[in-house]
Amino acid sequence: MVHLRITQVAGSAPREVGAEMFVTDDAIAGTIGGGQAEWQALARARAMLAGGESQATLMLALGPELGQCCGGRLCVALSRLSEEDRAAHLARLENAARPLLMILGAGHVGRALARVAQTMPWQVVLVDPRAAELAKAPDGIATRLTPLPEVEVENAPPNSAFVVTTHDHGLDFLLTLAVLRRGDFAYAGLIGSATKRARFQRFARETDNFNDLSRLTCPIGAAGLGDKRPEVIALMTAQEIFAAFRDAQTPSVGLRAQI
Repeated sequence: MVHLRITQVAGSAPREVGAEMFVTDDAIAGTIGGGQAEWQALARARAMLAGGESQATLMLALGPELGQCCGGRLCVALSRLSEEDRAAHLARLENAARPLLMILGAGHVGRALARVAQTMPWQVVLVDPRAAELAKAPDGIATRLTPLPEVEVENAPPNSAFVVTTHDHGLDFLLTLAVLRRGDFAYAGLIGSATKRARFQRFARETDNFNDLSRLTCPIGAAGLGDKRPEVIALMTAQEIFAAFRDAQTPSVGLRAQI
């Protein structure tokens, strides 16, 4: 298998730096922009597979000579993958394809958000210390019953999204602080109001000398313009999470489905 990755872009181009593609003898996954430029890169990758070359670099001008009108230039790095490298790329892309949304609290808003998130290309898990509330979770949603939800926060993978919406303000604050202390999240949301945000800020400062709330979304779902119905909050929050994942993740190439 050969891995192709755009490393430089000059001028107008159909894909960005970091866009990637995987090529075997009889299949491809992902795209670096299509057209004749991609066909040239594809041909070079297959020549590498046939000849044993391990590394190559292509400079592609996206002009009339390739039948493309972008007018820019791409630099594409090609690397033949060992089995170990291939497994590592598969694991990375699988995680990027379905990032984790952890909903901490299985009350009305948590369950409504789980229903909306279920339609998205995310892993969704609903965490709560109350078995009775988890029993009301939407069908098909993963649940975790635990007296220590902060451990679930600690064990979540990087670039996860966290929404804190428990039944207890004190627990909300502890979990939100645990999320913020990680620093490697895609989204951190706390249900509440501007007043609750101010109270949490005092709590974080006094409890842990933590002052950076710049990446905390509180209240969540603010685009609902004051509508406090759980379904509305859930829908608006899902939009916030979608935007955060879009910014944090490299686009998936659907590798397993195609190779």
